Amino acid sequence: MQWFILAPFLAVALPATASAQNWIEGRVTHVRDIDTIEVKDLPVRFNGIDGPELDTPAGAAGRKWLRRLVLRKPISCSLTGAKTHDRWVGTCYLPSGQDIGALAISEGLARDCPRYSRGKYREYETDRSRALPVSSYCR
Repeated sequence: MQWFILAPFLAVALPATASAQNWIEGRVTHVRDIDTIEVKDLPVRFNGIDGPELDTPAGAAGRKWLRRLVLRKPISCSLTGAKTHDRWVGTCYLPSGQDIGALAISEGLARDCPRYSRGKYREYETDRSRALPVSSYCR
């Protein structure tokens, strides 16, 4: 009976000790850049996505686009259990089921990062996205 009462809070509590895949759902409270958002103030780095840095015109454009798409809107994220810096790694989806990372790449605002995506996003790359530099950690 007590577990039933705690169940709604587990989605938020589990990521702090994540070792397996977990889901979180909530509103986006902050967009850091094209590949990092905060859901309920929990930082999430999109898995397999390589985006330009904010100090570049492409990075600023990517952040602006992503803010219009998700800021203060509900999304869900499948976390891998891995962390990079202060961010949990995962794949995030709009309520329609669309993968936000795939959308960013298809808009030409990010690249597939094959080292981590295993080529999952290659099919979404466009001429515009392929013109963006690829980070050395993606190779």
